[in-house]
Amino acid sequence: MTWVFDHLGLLGGLTGTHVYLALVPLVVGLVLAIPLGWLASRSRPARAVLLSVSGLLYTIPSLALIVVLPGIIGTKILDSVNVIIPLTIYTVALLVRSIADALTSVPATVVAAATAIGYRPLRRFASVEFPLAVPVVIAGLRVAAVSNISLVSIGALIGISGYGVLFTDGFQLGFMTEIVVGVVATLLLALVADALLLLIGRLLTPWTRAGR
Repeated sequence: MTWVFDHLGLLGGLTGTHVYLALVPLVVGLVLAIPLGWLASRSRPARAVLLSVSGLLYTIPSLALIVVLPGIIGTKILDSVNVIIPLTIYTVALLVRSIADALTSVPATVVAAATAIGYRPLRRFASVEFPLAVPVVIAGLRVAAVSNISLVSIGALIGISGYGVLFTDGFQLGFMTEIVVGVVATLLLALVADALLLLIGRLLTPWTRAGR
C-alpha cells in the first residue's frame, strides 16, 4: 500500500488513459453495431453473413492486430488509435449478435400494434423496438466493456499507456507490487464499469421493475 500512496498521481493518469481507451471503442462500437444488428434481425441472409463475419473478426489475435494496424493505416506505433480501432472491431463483433437477438425477441404483436397506430419504421424502431431490446443490449455491452478493459493492457507491449504499463514495468524490474496493483486496478475498473452499465440499464427500463 505504501507504493500505491506514493504513486497516486501515476495511477490516476493511467486510470484516465485506460478508461478513455476502453470507453471510446465501446461507444463507437455500439453506434456501428445498432444498424448492423437491425439489418441482421430483418434479413436471414444478412444475419448469416454478419454473424459469421463478426465471429471471424473476434478470433483475430488482439496483439497481432495492434502491431499490424500502423502499417495498414499509416499511424505512428504509439498512436492510441492503434488500440481504439481493434477494440472497436471487437465491440462490434460482440454487439451485432446481441442487438440482432434482442430485436428479434421483440414480440411481433407489439410491432404490429405500433404499426397499426401509425408508427413509421424509424419511429417504431426508436420508440418501441429498441427500448424493449435494451436489457439484452445492456447485457452485451457489459460483456464488451469488461473485455475492452482487459484488452487495453495489451497496448503496453507497444508502448501505449494504461494499466498494462504496470505489468510491463513490473516484469522488467522484477517488482511484483506493480503487477498486483495492475491486476487489482483492472478488476476494480471492470467491476465499476459493469455496475454502471447495470444501473444505466435499470434506469432506461423502469417498466421491468414495475412489472415485478
